[in-house]
Amino acid sequence: MLRRLFFAFSFFLISIECLPAAAQQAPAPAFDTKAAQAFMIEASTGTILLAKDENQPISPASLAKLMTLDVVFDAVGRGEISLDTEYPVSENAWRKGGAPSRTSTMFAALKSRVRVGDLIQGVAVQQANDGCMILAEGMSVNEKEFARRMTAHAREIGMPRAVFTNSTGLPDPDDPNGGGKISVRELVTLAQDLQEKHADLYKYFGQADFTWNRIFQRNRNPMLLLNIGVDGLGTGFTEGEGYSIVASIQRDGRRLFLALGGLKSDKERTEETRRVLEWGLSNFKSQRIFADGEVIGDASVYGGAQSTVGLLAKLPVDVYVPLNNPDRLSARIVYRWPLTAPIAAGYEAGTLRVFSGARLLRELPLYTKNGVAQGTLSSRAFDAFMELTESLLFSWLWDTPTPT
Repeated sequence: MLRRLFFAFSFFLISIECLPAAAQQAPAPAFDTKAAQAFMIEASTGTILLAKDENQPISPASLAKLMTLDVVFDAVGRGEISLDTEYPVSENAWRKGGAPSRTSTMFAALKSRVRVGDLIQGVAVQQANDGCMILAEGMSVNEKEFARRMTAHAREIGMPRAVFTNSTGLPDPDDPNGGGKISVRELVTLAQDLQEKHADLYKYFGQADFTWNRIFQRNRNPMLLLNIGVDGLGTGFTEGEGYSIVASIQRDGRRLFLALGGLKSDKERTEETRRVLEWGLSNFKSQRIFADGEVIGDASVYGGAQSTVGLLAKLPVDVYVPLNNPDRLSARIVYRWPLTAPIAAGYEAGTLRVFSGARLLRELPLYTKNGVAQGTLSSRAFDAFMELTESLLFSWLWDTPTPT
């Protein structure tokens, strides 16, 4: 009880009842997936459509190659390298990822040089291990150093826990993290970054085949063959953890991102991915809950010329809700109490969390509508007194033993 009081004091919450979902004849059917881990969002709103053990760390396996490409795409976009940059094929890359490895490969010849544009296609279409290693060694001192760059890049794009130990996701017996660790939620974040920031290069994930060095190879992503609107990204498999996938689908103006893990077979992975995506596309509708520029709530301000400041999102707030939704929509504003003046207009002050019943649909940042200048000396002294009083009160509640 005291811990909950302390939490509410440190992170102030304002609950807002939103408009109820449209009237319905029957509740939305329950949905579950055969995957051990699952996470799916609608792209334009960020609405969470499905979540199941989404923060559980799993081995990325070949899905680590998506981060390899994201690092490469970022380097191309910044002008660090170009598609015509060439990298040499080392014996390490040839032996561990090329023809002798008997793994997925683009058959780069030992001691040859390969264009970055060709390497990107080899990895995106064929999930080529040699392509990943050639890129890693060319852009960094060695593959281990490149893996550290992958992990650092993960933090930059909003993946708080993902760890990469090599460019391919192949098992690494010399590292306690094996081939790395990642969650399906983070895989969706990665897929979003690839598609939204690098649309010109993302297209390679949907390329049906790849002919290079007189070798013809088809795309290894089984979802592309179904012709249902999937245009990327990749698959993985880890002994003991099963089959995984990251997919993006665009149809009728909607884009979904999905990551699944822990499936039992290649066949089950394909069938379940299709089932989940079709459910996501056919069972939800868009609903606007706050207009552009609408003040969503007020936050308390200490030591300011005014005692509160309005909070708003920078865009209209839309969510996707089930067509037959039995739950009332609600929203909560969460911010670290108290805000202290002076505060600039447009300051990121809190977070809006939108719920359907108890299920979190969406989180997005909130910003101050106006600036708040410092108040008079007397008003600041009064606010400081009130802050100290409330702090002492909650400190006392925290330290007071709970009666038994």
